[in-house]
Order: sequence, then structure tokens, then C-alpha cells
Amino acid sequence: MEQVRLNTLAVWVVNYYLQMMGIPTDLKASDSWNPVVRLCANVADLAVTGLGSLECRPIRVHEQSCYIPPEVWSDRIGYVVVEFDERLREATVLGFAQTAETEYLLVSELQPLENLLDTLSQLKPVVAQTGVTSKTVVLSQWLENVFETGWQTIESLLGLGQTDLAFSFRRADTQEPESQRPGGVRRAKLIDLGMQLAGNSVALIIELRPESERKTDILLQVHPTGSQIYLPPLLQLIVIDESQEIFLEAQARSTDNYIQLQFRGQPGERFSVKVALDDISITENFVI
Repeated sequence: MEQVRLNTLAVWVVNYYLQMMGIPTDLKASDSWNPVVRLCANVADLAVTGLGSLECRPIRVHEQSCYIPPEVWSDRIGYVVVEFDERLREATVLGFAQTAETEYLLVSELQPLENLLDTLSQLKPVVAQTGVTSKTVVLSQWLENVFETGWQTIESLLGLGQTDLAFSFRRADTQEPESQRPGGVRRAKLIDLGMQLAGNSVALIIELRPESERKTDILLQVHPTGSQIYLPPLLQLIVIDESQEIFLEAQARSTDNYIQLQFRGQPGERFSVKVALDDISITENFVI
């Protein structure tokens, strides 16, 4: 259990560092954030959106080498070493290595963090055979009950029943209650903005409702999670179109318990959804 704790802390530290550098990550897509996997395997991976996974390995203060388990020698775009003090109160990102071929990586051989940022900037997004980046969410598959890692039911993520969000999901043009509309699908995902939210995440909710073979209604919402009642003021929900221009945006006020945007799209159209607060943001990419 101590190794699991150290691994989790190392991933959290590297995630926070990359977010501060403006590099998007996806904690929930990482094996190390899966409670079952991290108990069964010595993994400390962090998914860097569109690029691959970094392995975040912890060491104690004054240790001269870092253990790299053989099971993580492949399928990694780099290895970042994080040093912790004896009480786990302070952490220092020491550096990184691009590859691992032995079980022990010497601290003296680590490259500086500037090289990590350069390496990430030079990597090209991993492209699947469909021409969609591996981190792009294919919404048409949701209608066939195929969902990407991290996207959960609203009930499992927020602990809400179907009726708890009924008012929120009324259509803006007709005010038709959700219960009277034809079937669609919705999923939610935790969005972690790190220290900007004092350790609390928000939930990004997406609802799809096909109008015809060529048109799909898409509703986006952001909700607070846990014991939080209201969203943090100035939290932004932004839709970016295929030309990388802002298409729609909404901003939370001090008494907003959710914000939402709604639009229609056609099959094959791509868009991105950004959730941002101050200078920290998380972007999710989609294709209809």
C-alpha cells in the first residue's frame, strides 16, 4: 500500500506541473488512477492528451536511483522522477528520461525538465486508423453503448437519479421536458483543474439526442461535485469548432450550480470542449 500511495502522489505532482505548463492531461484515462489496476500492478502512468503516457516514478530524499518496473519499460513516452521528503510534505520533480532499459535509473543521468517540455512539444498526436486522434471521443459510438475510458453514467459519478437533473436538461427552444423527448444518451466525466479548485473536481456532462440521420442535438453542462453546491465563479465552458475558433462559451457566476451550452451538429463534424479557470484548462476533443 505504501508503494501505491507514493505512485499516486508522484502522478498527482507531475499532473499539476504539466497543467501549470499548459500541457493537457487526463488523469482518469491513466491506469494508475484505476483503483483496481493500481493495486494489482506497480504502475504510475499519467496520460498526456493526444501524445501517450508518462511514467511518474517516486523516490525518497537522498536516494541515488529510481526503480523502474519491467512492466512499464514500453508504451511510455518518458519517465519522470519525483523526490519526496520523509514526511511526504514536499515533492521535487527532479528530471526525466526518454527510455528505460534497466530496473534502476540513476538520478545523476536524468535530463532537466526543460528537455521534457521540448520532447512533449515535438511529439505528434497518435493517430488511429480512422484518422481520429486516439484521445478523440467518437460520439456516434455512444449511441451503440460504446464509451471511452473515464465517461460514466451520471448516477455513478454524481450519485444523482434521473429526475434530479430533469429541469437542467430541458430544451431551450421548446422547454419540452426531457422525459417527453425521444431516447438519447448522456455521460459524465470528472474534470480536474488541480489546485485551482482546491482539490475538488467538476463534472462535464454531455447529452446526445439524434434529431435525424444528419442532425444531432448536443447539450453540454458543467456541475460541481462532492459537497460543493456552486461552481467556482468565472469557471468557463467553451466550445471550439473545427477551425479552432470559439463557437460558444458560458461563464459561471457566484450562485450558479451549473452552466450549459447547446448546439446541433452533423456526422463527422469535430469540436473541442474546454473547461477553464484562471490560466488552467482541460480540453476534450470530440467527433460526432
